[in-house]
Amino acid sequence: MAKHDLSKDGVDDFVAQIETGGRNAIGWQGKLIAYTTLIWALFQLYIASNLPFWLTDITGVSVIVTNSNARLIHLAFGFFLGSLAFPLFKSSPRNRVPWYDWALAAIGVAACLYIVVLRNEIAVRAGLPTTGDLVASTIGMLVLGVTVYRTLGLPLLIVACVFVSYVFFGNAEWLAEAIQWKGASYGKAMWHFWMQNEGVFGVALGVSATLIFLFVLFGSILEKAGAGNYFIKIAFALLGHLRGGPAKAAVVASALSGMYSGSSIANTVTTGTFTIPLMKRTGFSAEKAGAVEVASSTNGQLTPPVMGAAAFLIAEFTGISYQDILKHALVPALVSYIALFYIVHLEAMKMDLKGLPKPPSTRTFANKLIGFLGGFIGISLLGMVVYFGLGWVKVAAPDAAFTIVAVGCTLLYLLLLKLASKTPDLIVDDPDAPILALPKAGETAITGLYYILPIVILIWCIIIERLSPALSAFWATIAMIIVSLTQNPIKAFFRGSGNYWGAFKIGLCDWIAGMMAGSRNMISIAVATGAAGIIVGTISLTGAHQVVGEFVEFLSGGSLILMLILVALMSLILGMGLPTTANYIVVSSLMAPVIITLGAQNGLLVPLIAVHLFVFYFGILADDTPPVGLAAFAAAAISKGDPIKTGIQGFAYDIRTALLPFLFIFNTELLLIDVSPMKAIFVFVVAVFAMMLFASATQGYFLVRNKKWESALLLLVAFTLFRPGYWLDQVSPPYDSAEPSKIYEVVGQATPDGVITMVISGPDFDSGEIESTTILVPLGQRSDAIERLENAGLSVTVEDGFAVIGEPLPGTPFFEGIGKTFDFYDDRPVRIADILTRSERVVKEVFYIPAVLLLGLVVFLQRRRRTAVARHQTA
Repeated sequence: MAKHDLSKDGVDDFVAQIETGGRNAIGWQGKLIAYTTLIWALFQLYIASNLPFWLTDITGVSVIVTNSNARLIHLAFGFFLGSLAFPLFKSSPRNRVPWYDWALAAIGVAACLYIVVLRNEIAVRAGLPTTGDLVASTIGMLVLGVTVYRTLGLPLLIVACVFVSYVFFGNAEWLAEAIQWKGASYGKAMWHFWMQNEGVFGVALGVSATLIFLFVLFGSILEKAGAGNYFIKIAFALLGHLRGGPAKAAVVASALSGMYSGSSIANTVTTGTFTIPLMKRTGFSAEKAGAVEVASSTNGQLTPPVMGAAAFLIAEFTGISYQDILKHALVPALVSYIALFYIVHLEAMKMDLKGLPKPPSTRTFANKLIGFLGGFIGISLLGMVVYFGLGWVKVAAPDAAFTIVAVGCTLLYLLLLKLASKTPDLIVDDPDAPILALPKAGETAITGLYYILPIVILIWCIIIERLSPALSAFWATIAMIIVSLTQNPIKAFFRGSGNYWGAFKIGLCDWIAGMMAGSRNMISIAVATGAAGIIVGTISLTGAHQVVGEFVEFLSGGSLILMLILVALMSLILGMGLPTTANYIVVSSLMAPVIITLGAQNGLLVPLIAVHLFVFYFGILADDTPPVGLAAFAAAAISKGDPIKTGIQGFAYDIRTALLPFLFIFNTELLLIDVSPMKAIFVFVVAVFAMMLFASATQGYFLVRNKKWESALLLLVAFTLFRPGYWLDQVSPPYDSAEPSKIYEVVGQATPDGVITMVISGPDFDSGEIESTTILVPLGQRSDAIERLENAGLSVTVEDGFAVIGEPLPGTPFFEGIGKTFDFYDDRPVRIADILTRSERVVKEVFYIPAVLLLGLVVFLQRRRRTAVARHQTA
C-alpha cells in the first residue's frame, strides 16, 4: 500500500487522484478538459430527454442516439477525459498533458467510434472479424486497461487481466482439471469483448450511460448549489448539543449525503472535512473520529434511492423493478444507520463526553414544546401531502397530473424561497474555527427546505408516476438545474437587494461547476463499468462462476454457514479498491450464483434480491477494510490519524452492517418480502431494537459497562429477536415430508396459489455425478394435479414408485434452472427425491417472550450497578 500525504494540503490532492483526476492543466488544455466535461454532461441530458425525437420530427433528419451508440460514445468520453485528467505515472506533469496522453486519448476514442461509423458493415459480418476489427478491438482493450490503471489503480486491472488470461489460456495443462475450459481464439475473444454488446459494451456500461450518469449529475448539482452544506448545518443544529453531538451529526449528514452520493470516498470527504475536526475537538481520538465518518459514508452506499448507483445495476441484473429494490433495501439501511447512531452514543457515554453549546434562547419550555410539536406535525403533514396528495392527483387527473404537480412544486418553491430570504444564506464554516454556539435549528431549516423539492420530484416520478429511473432522474436533474439557476435571483428579489444579474451569474457558475464535477466523477465509473464488462463477458463465454462455486463448495465441505462466510470474505477481497458500481458487478457476477446454486443444493432457497444484497454489502465494506480501504485513507488524511487503525476501527463499527446480510438471508422479512404494511412496521421496530442490543454487546456498554456474561446474554437476545424462527426450527421442523410417489396427491390437495418445495436429484450435466437441488413450484389455481404441474412448467410421471421429471422445454420457468443443471439424456432418470410442505406450527414470535425476560434481567442488574455508582459519587 502506497503512502499518502496525510497533511491538510494533501487531502484534496489525495481525493482528486482517486475521484476526479490529479491533473489540473493550465491554459488552453485546462479549458479543453473543462469544456469537454460540460459537453459530456449536456450530451447525457440530450439523450435522456425527448429532444432527439422532437428534432427528428421537425427536421426530418434522424438525430436519435441509439442505446448501443450511447454506450460507445459514453466510453469514448471516459477514455478522452481519463487520459487527460489522470496522470499516467507519478512523474507525469500535473499542469499540462504530455504527448503520450494525447495519443492514448485519440486512439481510444477512435476505437470506440470505429463501431459507430461502421456499425452496418459490422452487423453483416457478425462473428467474422476483419483485420481492421481486430486492430480496433486490440487498441480498445489496451487503452481500457491503461485507463483503468490510471483512474482506478491496480486492483481492478489485475482482476480484469486474470479473466482475459483465463479466456485465452483456460485449456493450459498446468491448470487444475476442474477449472479448465476449451479456450477461445483471438478473433472470437476480441469479437466477444469489443465488437458486440456482450463484453465491454454490455449491460453494465449501458446502465452507466443511461442511468448512473444522471443520478451522479443530479447529486453533483445538488451539492454545488449548497445542499451539502445545508445538510451538514441542519444535522449539527439538531444534534450538536447531545453527547458526542458532532459524531451523531456526522452520521445523519452522511446519511443525507448518501441519498445522492455515488462514492463512499466522496461522501467521506464532503461531510468529513467539517465533522472529523469537530469530533476530535469534543474528545474523539483521530482514529475514532475518522472511523465514525468512514462507517457513516460506506453505509451511504447501501441507502436508497441511489445506493452508490448500484440500485440500477441490481434492477438490470436481477430483473426486479427499481421500486421493489428500494423497498427491499430500506429497512436494513435504516437499521444500520440507527445502530451506528447508537454506537456513537455509547462511545460518548464511555468517554463521558458533552455536547456543543446550544445557542441562547429566551423561549419558555412551553414555547419549545409547541414549536417541536408544530414542526413534527408540519413535517408529517408535508409527507402526507406529498404521498397521498400527489397520489390523489394522479388518480383524479391522470392526463394533467404532471402539469399540476409541476405548477404546485413551482408555487411551493417560491413560498419556501420567500421564507429562506428572511434569513442570511448559510456559509461554509472553517472546521478549525472555534464554535461558540450551534446554529439555531429553526432558522437553519428554513434556509434550505427548497432543496428537498427536486428529491420529492424524483421520488414522485419513480413511485407514483412509475416513470423509468432514467426519466425520473432526468426530470429531477432538470428541477435541480432550475433551483441552481433561480434560487439566488429570486431571493434577491424578495430581499429587495437588486443586482439580479450578479445573483443569476452565481447560480450559473454553480450549475456549470456541478455539470463539470458530475462528468469528472463519472470518468472512473464509465471506465470501471467497461472493465467490469470484461468480467461479465468472460463468465458468459467460459462459465467461470461454476468454477468459483466448485471451489467454495470444496472449501465449505457442504456447510451452509461456512459457505456464506467464505462468500462474504471473497466479496470483501474482490471489492477492495473498486468503486461502488464496479464493486457490485464483480461480486454479483462471481459470488451471487455461488449462493444460489450451493444454497439450493443444501435446501436453502434464497430470494434473488437477498443474494445480491448479501454480496453487495460485503463488497462495500471493503471501502473501510485494511489494507486497501480507500475511504479510511481519505478520513485519515483529514483526521491526521493512522489509516490502518482508522480502517480497523471503522470495520469494528461496521460489524453490525456485516451481521445484517446473514440475517436477511435466513429471515427475508427484513427485506419486506411478503409482509403486510403493519407487519413491515413491526419488523422494522424489532430489527432496530435487536440491532441496538447487538451494538451494546459488541461495544461492551449498555446502561453501564457490561460484564462478559451480560454481553453474551445481549447477543443471545439480539439473535432471538432477529431470527426467532431458528429456535422454532429446533422444536418443530418447518416442513412435512411426503413420499415422491404421492406427488399427484400432494399437488391436488394444495391450496389455490399454493407453493410446494421439491428436492430434485439426478445426474449433473457437467460432472455426471448424482447431484441434488431444491426448487419452489408455484401451483396456481386448484385443478387436475398433472395440469397444475404442467402449468408450473414441470412434466412429472410416476414409474415403479418413483416420480420422474421430464426435460423442461425452452422458455418454461425451470429451463434455466434444472433444465441446464441435470443431464436428461443420461440413463439415470432425474427424480423427485423429496416433497416438502409447510407444517402447522405456532408463530415464531412466541420466542420473543423469553428473550424479553432475559433482557429484563440484564436491565435490572445494570440499573442496580448504575444506582450504586451514583450513590457512591454523591457520597
